[in-house]
Amino acid sequence: MTRKLEICCGDLLSVANAVAGGADRIELCSGLAEGGVTPSEGFIRGAGRLKGEHTRLHVLIRPRGGDFCYDEADRETIINDVAACAASPYVDGIVIGALTPEAEIDLDLCRRCIEVAGGKSLTFHRAFDLCRDPLKALEEIIDMGFDRILTSGCGATAMEGAEMLNRLNKAADGRIIILGASGVSSSNASDLLDATGLSELHASARRPVASQMKWRHEGVAMGAPGSDEYSRMVTSEEEVKTLRDILDTYKK
Repeated sequence: MTRKLEICCGDLLSVANAVAGGADRIELCSGLAEGGVTPSEGFIRGAGRLKGEHTRLHVLIRPRGGDFCYDEADRETIINDVAACAASPYVDGIVIGALTPEAEIDLDLCRRCIEVAGGKSLTFHRAFDLCRDPLKALEEIIDMGFDRILTSGCGATAMEGAEMLNRLNKAADGRIIILGASGVSSSNASDLLDATGLSELHASARRPVASQMKWRHEGVAMGAPGSDEYSRMVTSEEEVKTLRDILDTYKK
């Protein structure tokens, strides 16, 4: 079995490090601190130029943080962003997902997205982990023609959701890829594979990087109170390489 590694990247340095580390796929998004939102056109172009021939670029379409139940303005934004990605020569896949107020899969919005996706590879994102009935949702997502589901198995982390990931993987039976996500690292990747039998893992592989600013105005936060404006989290090339090696050498 060939196992694939997807790395979630929120800046161009992370993209470069993920590619150098051997990622099969980049999930590109902004605002990782709130679970990821749609990246800008400029960011997509920059990532597309960095990804090379062997790394696929999938773009997250999520217009805002918070829940996955969208009003008409959100829905129009999502459709427009999917259409823009469908037209982009840099984008190989699109990552979408939406729920109804009753935590069912929003079939109408998903189908509208698929209509304008231009045949790009489709991932249903972690909105799945907030749905009412995961096994029912699995069948609906398969029926719509998605290629994979990004999920923690409805747990806070993939390890906590390992039992459900295993159930989903068995129920999928090769009809769709279950992409294990949330808290995945080199310290638990082998255990997660043991527990789930998954063929693909998703990680951010991030480490803190200090700012290059020499003069600093401490105590002023641009985001959440108390946040550090003089450090940021960036994908580690070494962590990606380690994850790559674990997936390539794993045998069971």
